[in-house]
This record gives sequence, C-alpha cells and structure tokens, in this order.
Amino acid sequence: MTVVEGTSVRETAVRTLRAARAATGQLVGGLGTAFQALGVLLMAAVAAVTAPAGVGLLLAPLVLRALHSLARRERERLARRGVDIVPPDPPPVRLRSALADPTTRRELGWLMRHGTLGLLLGLLGLLLPLCAVRDGTFPLWWRLVPEDATTTSIGVGTAHTWLDAVAALLLGVGWAAILLGLGPGMARLQAAPARRLLAAGPDTDLSLRVAELTATRAAALDAHATELRRIERSLHDGAQNRLVSVTVLLGAARRMAARDPAGADELLERAQSAAEQALAELRSVARGILPPVLADRGLAGALSGLAADCGVPCRVEADVPERCAAAVEATAYFVVAEALTNVAKHSGAGRASVTVRARGGRLRLLVEDDGRGGADEDGGSGLTGIRRRVAALDGTLRLTSPPGGPTALEVDLPCGG
Repeated sequence: MTVVEGTSVRETAVRTLRAARAATGQLVGGLGTAFQALGVLLMAAVAAVTAPAGVGLLLAPLVLRALHSLARRERERLARRGVDIVPPDPPPVRLRSALADPTTRRELGWLMRHGTLGLLLGLLGLLLPLCAVRDGTFPLWWRLVPEDATTTSIGVGTAHTWLDAVAALLLGVGWAAILLGLGPGMARLQAAPARRLLAAGPDTDLSLRVAELTATRAAALDAHATELRRIERSLHDGAQNRLVSVTVLLGAARRMAARDPAGADELLERAQSAAEQALAELRSVARGILPPVLADRGLAGALSGLAADCGVPCRVEADVPERCAAAVEATAYFVVAEALTNVAKHSGAGRASVTVRARGGRLRLLVEDDGRGGADEDGGSGLTGIRRRVAALDGTLRLTSPPGGPTALEVDLPCGG
C-alpha cells in the first residue's frame, strides 16, 4: 500500500510539473501575440481618432489586414499547444464591409482582451519562473551582492543575515507554488477569449465541414474494407495453406506409420514445422489488427520497440501522460511502423527520430529522417494507406519531403475515448 501511495504521489507531482511547464510555455507564447495585439490596438485607436481628417480611412485597410493576420497566427499558435479553433470564413478587409462583419467584430473583441488581460497574464508567465529562480537561489549567492542591494525580486528588504536570505528563499518557494497551482488556470484564461471569439460563429456555413465529414466517413469505410481484405489475404495465402499442408502431412504419416516408421517420422516433423509457421503467421495477423504490445507496454513502449527494430538508428521521444483510445493508439503504431519501414527501405537515411506528444485531447506524431527526401504518395510507399487510416479518425497528415531531404511526416489525431 505504501509503495502504491508513493507511486501515486510521484505521478501526481510529475503531472503537476508537466502542466506547469506547458502552461508557462503557453503564457510566454501568448505574450508575443499580446504585444502585437497591443500594437494593432493602438493602430486602430489612431485610425479611429484620425478618421474625421481622412487619415484613419487610409489606415483602416492596413489595420484590418493586421488584425486578421494576427488572429490567424493566434489560432495557429494555440493549435500547436493543443487548443484547436475552427477558423471562420475569410473576413473582409474593406472598411464598409468590415463594419457589418460579425467575424471582424469578434476579432476586435479578442484584440482588446488579448492586448490587455492576455498581455498581463503573459508577463506573469514570464516573470513568475524568473522570480522563483532568483529568490529560491538567493541564499547561495547573497553574500556576493552589495550590502545595500535588495533581497527579493519585488524590491523589498535587504539581507544582512542568513535569516534574511532564508526569507527570500521562502518567497521563491511561494512564487513556484503560485506557478504550479495557478499556471494552468492562467493559461486557460489567456486562451479563453481566442477560443470564444476567434472560432467560427454560429452563422458560419457548415457545408464545407459536412462535406469534409462525408469524405472522412467514406475514407473510414474504405480503410476498413482495405484492412479486411488484407487480413483475408494473409489468412488465405498464409495460415490456411500451412494448415492444409499440416492436414495432408498428418494423413500421409498416419498411413505410413505401420509400413515405414522412419518416413512417417519425417512427415510428422514437416507437419510440425508447417504448424509452427502457421502459428507464427496467425500471430503476425493478430498483431496487425491490434498489436498486443500496446496493451502490455503502452504507446511509448510500443514505439520504442519499433525504433529498436528499425534498420536505421532511431530515437524516440514520447510524452503521453495518459492512455488514448485503443483505435488511436493502434493507428499511431501503424503510422510509425509504416513510416520507419519506408525510412529503412527508401530514404537512405543515417538516422531517424520519432516524437509523440499528447496535449489538449490531441495526439501528435512526428517522424523525421535525414535521407534523400522526395517521398511521393503515388510511389507505392504506403503513404496513401497511412493517410486513409488517419482520415478515418478525423485526423490530419502533413508530409514535407523536398528532394535532397530531410523528410518529416506529421500526424495529428484526436485522443479522445
């Protein structure tokens, strides 16, 4: 019981640290777009003030283009952090049309919030870790500072004794506690205006999304039918033929047992060998349906096994704190297995890497190699099968493989149950 409780405490601490690290990265990343939002907000204010003189009318298209561009970058930034925002239709850049456009009004609302509250939260995300490190390590170097130097990061107090230095240490622990406890909430608060105001509104035409889902459903059915044909072919051409051979050999051995025992033994050995091969092929088919290693070792362990068997030196970096749905893990395993097979057979690479991370309900895979590049879906490399499997789960695939390399295969999958 003590071991279980200790493990649970350790896992909780690791999850808390990872959440705080991710939140800090998101807050600091939002700080960059918040400064830009403040700049665009000032440009909009100048345009509004100078509109009666005609200058603002000339600035308006520039302000609108900057607003739409910044909103697009914010959606992309949050998507990299696992916050998916369905983009609206492209908004207008002409002033008269923009004034009546609901998307532009929502983007302006986001701009005001992100350029003020988002900026403040981003500054806190940047300063809290610095203050925690500065005050937390103060007892290590407090004797090196001038006698009248401020003890703490907030400009209060002067250290004259070890007790004063320890007080600064406690303040550093407080900063760290605030970051660990409130950091994820601050990151969600910073992203909330974007999730609410930068997404497609209820009046958006959903016909494209319906068409996309229809195509995805067709791809899922096609991938399912292809997988059934593969399994049927494997069973018919492999295990079934082996088992027929076993039956024939056993019958012949039974007939020869009385008159030629030595020949019967030879046939039995051949039958045993054929049975073992049939069993191996059945296991291979079963692994293709749902690899048992996923249930035994999880996705990270399964991918490490694939990397170890790869013909090219391969490094795996996995950050998957919780299990995903079985279908998602099986698809991720298939994607990496097929990609590493392509790397070993076709790329001429000297090394490869696999990165997998689960964030915000999404599982992201990145398979890279330093080979010759030029990967083509129409070249029989299995990329079409990968794309169909990914599309069947409403995921996305992006391949970057210029001639001369390197090659990067990025896959994004929903990680829900």
